[in-house]
Amino acid sequence: MRHRKADKRLGRRAAHREALVAALVCGLIKDKRIETTLPKAKVTRQAAEQMVTLARQGTLAARRRAIAALRRPAVVRELFDGIVPQLKDRHGGYTRITKLGHRLGDGAEVAVVEWVDVAAPVRVKPEDPAKPDKA
Repeated sequence: MRHRKADKRLGRRAAHREALVAALVCGLIKDKRIETTLPKAKVTRQAAEQMVTLARQGTLAARRRAIAALRRPAVVRELFDGIVPQLKDRHGGYTRITKLGHRLGDGAEVAVVEWVDVAAPVRVKPEDPAKPDKA
């Protein structure tokens, strides 16, 4: 029976699941928003909010715990120095999940996870030099 089990298994074993969640949170920190399935989005939101709560302490021990969880020191540096200062006035609810509908291939429900008060970078697609200009 599954009574009072808190974690979502996501169809993976523990080590694979931890690596997946770490990669999703790192992508969220780096790109400021990610698109994934709804169950993964919910797990990512939970882990990301825990990382922000940890980073708000600002101690060396907290930084080391974040590196142990996320496995990428450069991303942890971005979290501590870039994202947490923008969220200093919030007392929780650092992320937002927006449902996008169902994916065409398998019908999985897709969602976007993004930071609430952090501005997402504007991306401009570079033009392909191989394509001729339409005139």
